[in-house]
Amino acid sequence: MIGIAALWIGILLVGGGVGLDRILVSAVTRSFDDGLNYVLTAMISSAEIGPEGEVLFNRPLADQRFLEPASGLYYQISGTGHEDWRSRSLWDRALRVSPPGTTDFSAHDSAEFPGEALRVMQQEVILPGSKTRWIFIVAQARGGLDAQIKALRTTLTQSFAALGIGLVILAALQVFYGIRPLRKIRQEIARMRDGEKARITEPLPREVSPLVDELNGLLDHVEQQAEEARTHAGNLAHALKTPLTVVMNAAGANSPDLAPTVLRETATMRRQIDHHLARARAVGRRGAAQARAQVWPSLEAVERAVSRLYPDTRIDRDGDQEAAVRVERQDLEEMLGNLVENAAKYGGGSVFVTVAQRGHMIDILVEDDGTGIPPAERERIFDRGARLDTGKPGTGLGLAIVRDVAEIYGGDVALDESEDLGGLMVRLCLPRA
Repeated sequence: MIGIAALWIGILLVGGGVGLDRILVSAVTRSFDDGLNYVLTAMISSAEIGPEGEVLFNRPLADQRFLEPASGLYYQISGTGHEDWRSRSLWDRALRVSPPGTTDFSAHDSAEFPGEALRVMQQEVILPGSKTRWIFIVAQARGGLDAQIKALRTTLTQSFAALGIGLVILAALQVFYGIRPLRKIRQEIARMRDGEKARITEPLPREVSPLVDELNGLLDHVEQQAEEARTHAGNLAHALKTPLTVVMNAAGANSPDLAPTVLRETATMRRQIDHHLARARAVGRRGAAQARAQVWPSLEAVERAVSRLYPDTRIDRDGDQEAAVRVERQDLEEMLGNLVENAAKYGGGSVFVTVAQRGHMIDILVEDDGTGIPPAERERIFDRGARLDTGKPGTGLGLAIVRDVAEIYGGDVALDESEDLGGLMVRLCLPRA
């Protein structure tokens, strides 16, 4: 940032300095030329023709430098057939005369005198009483003009250099002051890494407050995920501890029903492992802000899979085909698969799925024509391993997994009675993408 600022400041100051130099040098030169023009006009206005056809001044020129040899201010009057009339300051030198018809009041530089640069202005004039075309020339040494231009450029260069250095220093101070809060954030993060603090609590400007809030939110999210991982590990260990104890006791006592016991307890352990793995997958994928899934394609995939398992069940769909939710597709299909499979398993042969938008949420209604679930049992059915119909195969984890995964993504699941089919209606509510 400092380098870019210095580059642009340098470009602008150089460009501005060059432009200002041209304007000021032109103004100083124009003022110098105006002095020459004044002298030339005074010469022409006071000139007249003498008795022998020569040019005379009816009044002397005011500037005494014309009388001092090599004073730096000279004049010369030339005419065809006449001897040049030169100022005493020229002494034994003569000014170069431009060809007739090419002279005007514009000044030009000349190096005709060695070691002395001149600024020359000449004008061609026909005086009354003479047919000769006289050329009036005024010349002045450029030393004074060059000294003024040099002093002007020195002052301009020094001023612009000081201005540029000051602006670069100011830009550097702005940058260092502007990123000072970021250095504070770095120090706070270092303290958190060393275990001195848990969050960034240092008062900071409002420009970086959103960054601090997001960083603290990220830390909260990471801690929440770590806590959930510890909780899952503890729950899984606790859930597996009892079945393993039962198996070990049965094996140690050489129980005659060891085989059935092992089968029963391993089935229990498998249900617990499946449940916690499903939660762990959902928690791990929840942190992806770009999580997004189309509901309709997932429903179609679930319908094809369930139809192979229950070919006699009719599955119908209706609603918003463009609905999308902020859920990973694998988790969405796992939830829909559990709900649609349960409806096909426990229903009477008809399943109806409706997708509808409700504010910032998407409602997915799964209805069947089965016997339904009594209101008193609807809360208990979400418990892990809870089953109302033990005559059909299953682990009793379907609704528990659906509820846990939905809550991880900020959704929920509710049970009600289907008004159209008369069986159970499950309302899965998920955030809209």
